[in-house]
Amino acid sequence: MHMNVSAMNLLRYVVAYVFIISGIMKFVSTELGNHFIHLGLPYPLTVMYVVAIVELICGALILMNKRVKKAAMPLLVIMIAAFLLTKVPLLHTGFFTFAFNARLDVVMLLLLFILYKSHHR
Repeated sequence: MHMNVSAMNLLRYVVAYVFIISGIMKFVSTELGNHFIHLGLPYPLTVMYVVAIVELICGALILMNKRVKKAAMPLLVIMIAAFLLTKVPLLHTGFFTFAFNARLDVVMLLLLFILYKSHHR
């Protein structure tokens, strides 16, 4: 995949921003803690904090252009899990409601995939 350097940098900055802010918010927002509790996961707060740490570390690596390909992989896994846990259940409300609520998850998955495929390191 060929993309000019400034476009790729912008893509990295946007992805890093989303995951760094997401990781920080998991530490400071009680609402996100409650959301994880209601997902039905075992040890939901522990899972949330592990996800937050991975988002912070991988987001920082992407921001610094270090190990971008390796950093994108765990973020892809997190996004797929989040999609399956929070968006797929919305299919019963109708396709367009599901599609609307899943739109940002789909965009982040595609941006992560572009980062993964375009970095050789």
